Amino acid sequence: MIAFLSLLAATVSVFDIREYGAIADGSVLSTQSIQRAIDDAAASGHGVVLIPDGRYLTGSLHLRSHVELRLASGATLLGSSQRKDYEEGQWYALLLAKDLRDVAISGKGTIDGQGKALAQNVLGLVENGEVELPPKGWRPNATDRPQIIDFEGCRQVRIEGVTIKNSACWVQTYRQCSNLSIAGIHVDSKTYWNNDGLDVVDCRNVHIAGCDIDSDDDGICLKSESRGHLCQNVLVENCRVRSSASAIKFGTASYGGFRHIVIRNISIRDTYRSALALESVDGGVLEDVLVENIKAVNTGNAFFIRLGHRNLRVPPGKVRHVILRNIKVEVPIGRPDKGYPFPGPLFFEPHNLVPSSIVGHRDSPIEDVLLENIKITFGGGGSQKVAYRPFDKVPERPTDYPDFTMFGELPAWGIYMRHV
Repeated sequence: MIAFLSLLAATVSVFDIREYGAIADGSVLSTQSIQRAIDDAAASGHGVVLIPDGRYLTGSLHLRSHVELRLASGATLLGSSQRKDYEEGQWYALLLAKDLRDVAISGKGTIDGQGKALAQNVLGLVENGEVELPPKGWRPNATDRPQIIDFEGCRQVRIEGVTIKNSACWVQTYRQCSNLSIAGIHVDSKTYWNNDGLDVVDCRNVHIAGCDIDSDDDGICLKSESRGHLCQNVLVENCRVRSSASAIKFGTASYGGFRHIVIRNISIRDTYRSALALESVDGGVLEDVLVENIKAVNTGNAFFIRLGHRNLRVPPGKVRHVILRNIKVEVPIGRPDKGYPFPGPLFFEPHNLVPSSIVGHRDSPIEDVLLENIKITFGGGGSQKVAYRPFDKVPERPTDYPDFTMFGELPAWGIYMRHV
């Protein structure tokens, strides 16, 4: 069902970026030198572009088919702090790949997006009138702040071993890719807003394994942005996640949907929202999902399963055939995300600790959910001022942004279910 593919060739040449004039002082822009090495590696048929020890400053780089970008253990690929040095794929990014085959990023080195300085530069562009804020917004659009990795329409992709940190927005996005393997990477991104650790969008045949993610937004997030595509045949296993939003999340973009997904052996800590959020609100399907062997400590909510109807141009989607098994969660009193530079937003309605919930749509109930061996420990400390809400007073809110607090105080302590 899931293919695990890598770059294979009888002879692979190594292209050292120093031989192309790249400077390892972290201050001289080496974009052109590194790009020439990438292009020559592609011209050779199969090539490895070596980033050796040192700090190499660069703007956007375009990867090529049959090329592996390999970072030595002492190497840092340093993203420019100036937005002018970035080019757009789906949006601005440091490493761009579109419609490629056999492409890899590997090694024990680091890719540092310098997100704090880069975000400040974008804010300066706002002040100069070069970048507009969104309506009623107070920070630049996500697409105006470069992410680190942006892959679209690629096949046979391998991301392995590297440390990726300090993005100005999402860290890495893989959109409509197939045969995607992400293994043993470390993500540390808490420098600005929207710092999703890993976004997989409408991809198929995906294996994510042994990753350690610490992000100031959703940790591992599956999205579906296209009606004609979906996330399909995805295995996520043996990962560790810390998040100021949700640790494992499907949605909120859910136009095509999610099918044949396995999430297992995940350790979660210090997570502000849900350890597990499964959401379809844009008309997509969410089905054949197995989540098992999850341990979460210090998190705001155990699990949240939601079928909404945000996209009124199409009928509500479907959520069905979901198994949650062997899950242990501790929900504390107080904020679980202490220490994040950009903590999660305050809840818009007062409530006690929030139960897990499975909430469908009145015209499209959630179907066939199995809960097996679930243990949720709550910190207690309930307040009678907001407790005892009647069942018939819980709002529907089918078009609202999905979040485990969206209904305010719920008339349950452990699990609340409606339209199931």
